[in-house]
Amino acid sequence: MSAHLEVEGVSKAFGGLRALSLCSLSVEKGSIAGLIGPNGSGKTTLFNVITGYVRPDAGTVALGGTPITSARPDEVFALGLGRTFQLTRIFARLTVLENMLVATQRKEGWLRSVARPAASSAEQRRAIELLDFVGLTRLASARAGTLSYGQRKLLELAYVLVADPSVILLDEPAGGVNPTLINEIRERILALNSEGKTFLVVEHNMEFVMGLCHTVTVMHQGSAIVTGTPDAVRSDPRVLDAYLGGGEEQDDDVAVG
Repeated sequence: MSAHLEVEGVSKAFGGLRALSLCSLSVEKGSIAGLIGPNGSGKTTLFNVITGYVRPDAGTVALGGTPITSARPDEVFALGLGRTFQLTRIFARLTVLENMLVATQRKEGWLRSVARPAASSAEQRRAIELLDFVGLTRLASARAGTLSYGQRKLLELAYVLVADPSVILLDEPAGGVNPTLINEIRERILALNSEGKTFLVVEHNMEFVMGLCHTVTVMHQGSAIVTGTPDAVRSDPRVLDAYLGGGEEQDDDVAVG
């Protein structure tokens, strides 16, 4: 396999707070990579840099060998990098199907896609196919705002898949989701990966990460300190120190053993 997403020496400060410090990361093509670390370690900032929402102070980002460091979010998306968010971004007042139709029309521009009254038959078919893939077809006519949190996560994944991205960044896909839907999300990720999709997953649920990912990178104080297999990461003393040392308050759901 070869690296498909590469982050090299990225730094970012917000005022006096250094969120990222010479952070480097490589995600192999066709792999499922995990990104973990204590709260405040820089994971979300790194996602924002990769996807163009935050411009780094230094360093580079490349997708499939193409530099994307200065690209806008829509340009990054068009190049084949899709992303979900920790807090789902859906149109709560639209139906589930209408949300998907907005996604199929995004190439025309965000406002036009929301305002356009009708979708083509091909767009309708694509939207329904993806809803079927994530198990939401029966809820197609329901308002998106009535979905459970896990169902919203699945809808957002389907939304991202409309553009057929080669790399998908998932921000806490299992966060706040019940065990049944966590398993559903895991199965969808594995199915997409078997078709060649590459994933980078930020997640606090260690059982989910360690059972899903081929490699795991650990961040601490804005830098990537360890990358390896789940078993290697579990036993690395630097990881235990990052989570348990330094006097940082940690979430109850974080455990690496």
